[in-house]
Amino acid sequence: MSSSLIPTGSKIPLIVPYRRTPPGSQPESFYPAYVGTRRRAPSRPLIVLPHTLSEVTGPLFGHEKMAETDNDLTRQHPGEPLGERVIVSGRVLDGDGRPVSSSLIEIWQANAAGRYFHNKDDHRAPLDPNFSGGGRTLTDANGNYQFVTIKPGAYPWRNHPNAWRPAHIHFSLFGPAFTTRLITQMYFPGDPLFPYDPILNSIPDEKAQQRLISKFDMERTQPEWALAFRFDIVLRGREATPFEG
Repeated sequence: MSSSLIPTGSKIPLIVPYRRTPPGSQPESFYPAYVGTRRRAPSRPLIVLPHTLSEVTGPLFGHEKMAETDNDLTRQHPGEPLGERVIVSGRVLDGDGRPVSSSLIEIWQANAAGRYFHNKDDHRAPLDPNFSGGGRTLTDANGNYQFVTIKPGAYPWRNHPNAWRPAHIHFSLFGPAFTTRLITQMYFPGDPLFPYDPILNSIPDEKAQQRLISKFDMERTQPEWALAFRFDIVLRGREATPFEG
């Protein structure tokens, strides 16, 4: 999705002309090492469909009232989930460094053993009855967000021989309308699987790859409770976060 339509604190959606992203800052649709792109990448030139008022103002999904535990994935069940508790926080900014308020952020992830709470996941790792792996929150007036969750485990994904995904959390961001959804992934620093992951390495620019790796945050780390990681999301511009096509 294009990041051309974003909320910036105003109740009236901002309509910004589409601008191409800097070369190398975003992954290509077709990256042969990532086998899934061989089937999904367009084989013909894309057709641009101009947005009209109906697309940039609605429909809008998922902004109903947040529950107390929507952004705390460790308190959504009767018991404590297994694994390393982590705090993930950051800011959502536009290309000029302005905060993006009231943006709906959704996350989903595997549990500490590297298994998703999904009937299509047949990885031979245990499910955690106290961890579903999904959460959501809204950015505040300064673009801030926070989640409390469990650090996900690596898991096999059969893309190539002995293929394992690094630990990661999926992020989805909504702007003022359903057509302004953006999806990305956040990784944890120091993962030994980075050189072997075709999804991360489909981004040509190494500096852009680094923007998907969270930073350890000692200031937010809670003594005897949880490590913290910071992951800022920039919607456009030269420092834009890489997004899935």
